[in-house]
Amino acid sequence: MDFHNILINWYLQNKRDLPWRKTADPYLIWLSEIMLQQTRVAQGMPYFFAFTKEFPTVFDLANASEEQVLKLWQGLGYYSRARNLHKTAQYVANELNGVFPENYKSLLKLKGVGEYTAAAIASFSYNEAVPVVDGNVFRVLSRYFDIESDIALPATKKEFAELASELMPKDNPALFNQAIMEFGALQCVPKSPNCMVCDFNGSCAALQKKKVADLPVKLKKTKVTNRFFNYFVLEDVLGNTLIQKRTAKGIWHNLYEFPLLETDDIVGFEVISKAVQNSVFSSYTIIGIEECAENTVIHKLSHQHLHIQFWKVKISEKIENGVSTSELKTFPFPIVIYNFIEKQEINC
Repeated sequence: MDFHNILINWYLQNKRDLPWRKTADPYLIWLSEIMLQQTRVAQGMPYFFAFTKEFPTVFDLANASEEQVLKLWQGLGYYSRARNLHKTAQYVANELNGVFPENYKSLLKLKGVGEYTAAAIASFSYNEAVPVVDGNVFRVLSRYFDIESDIALPATKKEFAELASELMPKDNPALFNQAIMEFGALQCVPKSPNCMVCDFNGSCAALQKKKVADLPVKLKKTKVTNRFFNYFVLEDVLGNTLIQKRTAKGIWHNLYEFPLLETDDIVGFEVISKAVQNSVFSSYTIIGIEECAENTVIHKLSHQHLHIQFWKVKISEKIENGVSTSELKTFPFPIVIYNFIEKQEINC
């Protein structure tokens, strides 16, 4: 079939100059693939450079503290990726003498490495003939072959993997995998692709049937939960504040935040004032409470929308274990809190 020849020819003429494409080092490829899960290339690139500068080898990453890793990851989101990254680096460094597994099945055993990431490392580092199947691949193949299978179903992933394997030239799987992902990222994009300049416009089934906008099919909808966070930004006589680590499982595990009151809805001053008086802060002399911003910040995660309000609580005493505003930025925070600190709204 001409599919892979046309695809690879397009790739060689249009591919982006990306740093992880210039190496077969499994450490660097693993690092880039973990970062690019649910992250755009433009957003992930600075983090890749920052990590490779700070942790040039898997041993450097393994020897870092989790807090260092989370701080450097700050802003990429899905922080479980960073925690798994750190644990896997420790495992590879300490249990495997710094040598990554050399095949797809063994790579799957690493924490945080799923089928897609294992396939990417296996093909890019070791040239193993195993197909990568991500959103780009779903889109390209579903449109070209007019496949209406629901990509939210596990059976569909297997269907597409088998198809990609049939199309893949076994003598150069890495090039094919890079090409089909790049084609989905640059040409066969989710919305309004320019099919008139597409190399496949003479053979694409979806284009011929005017179904490009309808494919791929994804029927399962993500249920979104709304949560309402009220952060108490304490300020003592020295200008210091109080932070805490989120140790419970769930979002932002092991990141830092201000003392939190979660409510069932957006609340006003009266509720916050009463909550402060009935909280551990009641041992302090409260001299003022005010909201730090006019509008509630809405921070959207994959399954949750967080409605966040920041409340300045001034006290007349000194906070035990207080943190100065200059020290705050050294801690790993969720990006929405870090942005609040960065804008110096803490001094509202």
